[in-house]
Amino acid sequence: MGVDEYAQARPSAGLRPFVGFYTGYRQAGLAPARHRGLPSPYLTLIFTIDDPLDVAAHPDPRQPAGRYDALIGGLHLAPAVITHPGRQSGVQVALRPLGCRALFGLPAAELAGADLDAADVLGALPVDEIRDRLRSAPDWPSRFAVVDEALLRRLRDDPPGALPEIAYACRRLLAGPPVPVAAVATEVGWSPRYLTDRFRAEVGLRPKEAARVARFDRARRALGPATRLADLAAEHGFADQSHLVREFRAFAGCAPTTWLADERELAVSLRKVVRFCPSPRPPPGARIEP
Repeated sequence: MGVDEYAQARPSAGLRPFVGFYTGYRQAGLAPARHRGLPSPYLTLIFTIDDPLDVAAHPDPRQPAGRYDALIGGLHLAPAVITHPGRQSGVQVALRPLGCRALFGLPAAELAGADLDAADVLGALPVDEIRDRLRSAPDWPSRFAVVDEALLRRLRDDPPGALPEIAYACRRLLAGPPVPVAAVATEVGWSPRYLTDRFRAEVGLRPKEAARVARFDRARRALGPATRLADLAAEHGFADQSHLVREFRAFAGCAPTTWLADERELAVSLRKVVRFCPSPRPPPGARIEP
């Protein structure tokens, strides 16, 4: 009998400014599959539990395929292609762009469009320790607590932050509803060009690109088999259904209906999940050095 598990949790309170949520997955005994890793307003941090992550194609086509025990991926505008032979398991962290500086000491722009071995950023020993503890943990809340504790230990008492104007622009542009970049520039007292330059230097995408990705991500998460595309487009600020389809082709490489058909098994699995477990509480006495 196959195993098909998904679970999600929010981080503990100290990490919420920097991390959106955790997703745990474990599959075994299923048919081999390919999965699109789509652009989103979050950087991706994955710790595998058993088999490495096979990335057949990266958002940057110049980057060769690779296998990763743990991976950090920056913001991107094209899908990655991930394959598995019928089994995969891990914990994925949805990292807010400004959390990259707080947790890793570098702006998200330095990771934009790239997938890196997480050991190159976190160190090989911490990654190995996290994966060992994930394998030993008895359930998803315990696994989320392992990752939560490891990230908390990377935070300094006063983590370095981006300029307040950039932090404000991120909140306005990524949280929705859609807002013109010029309006945000006026709100922070900068010119649109200066905002674009500073935003890109911190986040790795231009403000308009980041806002498009965030809108696409919200629409993609709301898409289901019974969804009318015209309604979805109207609800998420697209000009019309054709606009929505064009954005899907740009960011996913296919039409919404094609993506839904290809990802139907994943979508069904996610709908079985209680969307959020309780926020993790790191076990007392446990320690992972950064």
